[in-house]
Amino acid sequence: MDIPTATINPPSTVRPAQRSVLRTTVNPWLMPSLVISLLITIVLSVSVGAMRITPYEIWLIGSKAFGNSVEVDGSKEAILLAIRLPRVCLAVLIGAGLAISGAAIQGLFRNPLADPGLIGISSGASLAAVMMIVLEAAFFKQLTGLLGLYALSVVAFAGACTTAFIVYRVSKLGGKALMTTMLLTGIAINALSGALTGIMTYMATDEQLRNITFWSLGSLGGASWTSVLAILPFTVIALIGIPRLAKSLNLLALGESQANMLGVNLKSIKRQVIIFSTMAVGTSVAVAGIIGFVGLVVPHLIRMGAGSDHRRVLTGSALGGAVVLTLADSLARTLVAPAELPIGILTALVGTPVFLWILFREKRRAV
Repeated sequence: MDIPTATINPPSTVRPAQRSVLRTTVNPWLMPSLVISLLITIVLSVSVGAMRITPYEIWLIGSKAFGNSVEVDGSKEAILLAIRLPRVCLAVLIGAGLAISGAAIQGLFRNPLADPGLIGISSGASLAAVMMIVLEAAFFKQLTGLLGLYALSVVAFAGACTTAFIVYRVSKLGGKALMTTMLLTGIAINALSGALTGIMTYMATDEQLRNITFWSLGSLGGASWTSVLAILPFTVIALIGIPRLAKSLNLLALGESQANMLGVNLKSIKRQVIIFSTMAVGTSVAVAGIIGFVGLVVPHLIRMGAGSDHRRVLTGSALGGAVVLTLADSLARTLVAPAELPIGILTALVGTPVFLWILFREKRRAV
């Protein structure tokens, strides 16, 4: 398609803000370092615990799983294959999904402070789960009888999808989703969900309060191969689909009007980012509860080495999120052993000072 030359600013007329968006500082070792770090983190995470399993023993157990005749400790084999490995796989999937969704949401809103919770995905999932815990409605009882332990996850995911749909529909005007309206609607939905969650908490019994508290603080303690397989298709679709939007997000960084003139289908890109982010974040909240700061801080850290090109930021965020959450889960189950620290508390304790450091760093650079 031929584009009139009048629609493209020559280099001399590009505004400073646009030049800062287009300028990229790239560390060529970032991606290989993230891949190596993820592999090391996975091995470390499955090794540590009440019963230590050495890398050599991991290799032997893996060889036996693939049909080789080797002697292994039966208890360590059971711990590795039934407890630690599914937990690590769940941490990798959830960390990657949260971080890449955060990077995509930040690119969509052109705001580095945005995260998936900004449009109400997390709060919607949380409200739905709390309602199921507290309210003993016939529908929830039937769902529990049908799905068993996974009924709560299904309800939480449905709550995330419903909230995202409401936010998207309310923000549409004349067939177009307005970003400002979407942001304000997300803030309103978050406030409403928080109020309704507070009412449910006030109505809860002591046992229900314990369940709500444990779930809302986030934990991978219930990890199993079934939960891994349950979120795998949704997370993989998001991990494949979001990087395909990198070029459009790069153009969107120049502004909606210029991105539209350069051929970006704004309606489609907004819808796809919302759908993919809801799939990744909704499933993570459904199986692990609320885990904050991963989708907010990790993309910031990746941009320091990858620049502003979303082709690198999105992929790097997925790898970095997997590394961060896997390490956080390892600390959560070893710092206060034999008890377990909720992973949401740990990510908040680590993420808050890192985020403040990033803000002060950017403030000094702007002066």
